[in-house]
Amino acid sequence: MPSIFSTDSIFSVSQLNNKAKSLLEQELSYIQVIGEISNLSRPASGHLYFSLKDEHAQVRCALFKRQAQRLNFTPENGLQILVNANTSLYEARGDYQLIINNAQETGDGALQKAFEKLKEKLAAKGLFSAEHKKELPTIPQAIGIITSPTGAAIQDILSVLKRRFPSIPVIIYPVMVQGTEAKYQINQALITANQRKECDVIILARGGGSLEDLWAFNEEMVAKAIFKSRIPIISGIGHETDTTIADYVADFRAATPTAAAEHATPDVQHWKNQFSAYQQHLTQLMQNKLMERARHLDWLNKNLNQQHPGKQLKLKFLRLADLNSRLRNHLHNHLTQSKNQLTIQQAELMQFNPAYKVQQLKSKFTLLTNRLHNNIETQLQKNKSQLQLLSSTLNIVSPLSTLERGYTLTSTEKGKLIHSSQNLKIGDNIKTRFAKSTITSQIQSINHD
Repeated sequence: MPSIFSTDSIFSVSQLNNKAKSLLEQELSYIQVIGEISNLSRPASGHLYFSLKDEHAQVRCALFKRQAQRLNFTPENGLQILVNANTSLYEARGDYQLIINNAQETGDGALQKAFEKLKEKLAAKGLFSAEHKKELPTIPQAIGIITSPTGAAIQDILSVLKRRFPSIPVIIYPVMVQGTEAKYQINQALITANQRKECDVIILARGGGSLEDLWAFNEEMVAKAIFKSRIPIISGIGHETDTTIADYVADFRAATPTAAAEHATPDVQHWKNQFSAYQQHLTQLMQNKLMERARHLDWLNKNLNQQHPGKQLKLKFLRLADLNSRLRNHLHNHLTQSKNQLTIQQAELMQFNPAYKVQQLKSKFTLLTNRLHNNIETQLQKNKSQLQLLSSTLNIVSPLSTLERGYTLTSTEKGKLIHSSQNLKIGDNIKTRFAKSTITSQIQSINHD
């Protein structure tokens, strides 16, 4: 019976698995897979082994130590992740698996964690602090709007602005509000608005959506651009329950784009009513002031009629003449009194004229001077006589007088007088002083007799 198998197409199990591995690695060399972690294993090697599953299937995965250390989250069973991986096959068992190169969390849970992490980081840097919030202008000169030009938010904003204060110019900076490019466009729009200085308040807005839809307004780049803006920014992003990082950094957070437009502009009807009230108040004040002035003018007229200017002038002239007469009399009396007082003081001064006293003191001084000179002369003469007497007495007892009479004084070389030969020895040098000279001699012999 002939064989139904061809020998050319027979594989061993090893060959089959090897072929399958090659096909998998060629056709599915780099793929992205999303799924939920299950059967997570953490051996001592540091590698991670687990399965990715959905409601219908699962696949084995390996995440080696080096790649695991680069993750920004901790893998846990039940966590949904998105992986970049290479497909491979473990030939020994014939099981195919994913060799994961990188992974990240997915779903709102991951976004919420990223949101909270960035919120905490920016709060620590002071981007949410009230002290950095800028005041909104009471009546803006121009309003800038950063939003999608085709969304419902722009129409709502323009409708509110037209109703509340249609005369304020509006400048639209069109941007994408969703997708990967949105954050760059929003960032650039904020920079452009500040560079052009076309408006003095900016509305940053978009309609509602999921956390992922609003994610462009949770980017750090956008938050820093809002913080650096010199123009006040009103955020109106999503619905009333939606909150983004941009809302925390903005100078004012409105619940919706419509509310942002209302906060950016005053109500023209309110201002009209206010101006009308001011006008009525001003008119009333002017009428009251005119009535007050009229009453004052009537009072002045009555007083003027009661006091004729000619009469008042005549009374003033009489008063002036009286004062002039009184002034002349007062001056005459004062001069007379001063002259009499001066005469009396001159007489008293003559009685106490110091010229006589000076002459007396001068004579007394001359007398005392002469007496002093005589006393000095007498004392000098007395001292001179006493000095002569003392000199004579001193001369009598002086050794020099003794030397004049032929005596001598003998002393050692050091000048000590010698009173006895007992103080000398042979060979000593001695000095002998005469009246007018001195000699030095050496002792050759000593006789103590």
